[in-house]
Amino acid sequence: MSKISLKNILKKTFRKKAKKAKKVLKKNVTKNLKKQTKNIKKSVKSKLKKVSLKKQVKSAQKNIELKTENLRISKGSEIKPEIKKVNKQATEKREYKIKDHVVYPKHGVGQICEFKKVNIGGIDVETYVIKFEKDKANGMVPVNKQSHLRPLATINQVNKCISILKSKPKIKRSMWSRRAQEYEAKISSGKIYELAEVVRDLNKGDDLMVDQSYSERQLFEKAYERILSEFKIILNISLEDTQKKLDKALKRNLDGQAKQETAAVKSPAPEIQDEEPISESDNDEGIED
Repeated sequence: MSKISLKNILKKTFRKKAKKAKKVLKKNVTKNLKKQTKNIKKSVKSKLKKVSLKKQVKSAQKNIELKTENLRISKGSEIKPEIKKVNKQATEKREYKIKDHVVYPKHGVGQICEFKKVNIGGIDVETYVIKFEKDKANGMVPVNKQSHLRPLATINQVNKCISILKSKPKIKRSMWSRRAQEYEAKISSGKIYELAEVVRDLNKGDDLMVDQSYSERQLFEKAYERILSEFKIILNISLEDTQKKLDKALKRNLDGQAKQETAAVKSPAPEIQDEEPISESDNDEGIED
């Protein structure tokens, strides 16, 4: 039997305890390290967020400052864009000649008086000079904008307009303000059929002053005068005859026209009496008496 010494027993027990203590220490150290790393990571993340927010705020402040600086730039330090000088404007072939009658939608019928080159802002512009007899004014339209003008209507178009004037009016049930805008747009379009429609729809016959408001009467007169001036030139007749033709189609002033016609039939024209030749025998009889 081997002898059991106290030293050996004590050594073994201390070794076991030391091993256990090491294991516990390791565990505690690892736990503490993990906690510390987590805390460090959290703090780093929060710091990074704060830094990013600060950067964003700084960048926003810089942008605002730049904008304000751009607004406050003095006139001397401004970078002016290069302006290319144009001496002549692009022109087109002339569609109309001098003494031609044309329709300008905003002003009605006018006659071309001359071609004129005008310098506008250092640019030479070739224009039509149009005389408007009704307004007693001259207007200038560039040749490259001659698409806004239109020639006078044909006789077929005039006949169609008269048939439109004879037809029944088409009045909408909408508010007058909206209808007035539509009528104004039709008048300013310069299209002869649309002018005829406005005259037809706003015509009140012989009860014009009773049933029409001031604005209605104004629009009617505007459209009526424009179509009258165009018909006069196309039909090559006097203003009175064209007015009679329009009034007959619109059934206006029929009583007055009938009275004028009957008066013309009853009373012989004085010009015919003056034009009758006088014989020599009549002269002798007059002298003897």
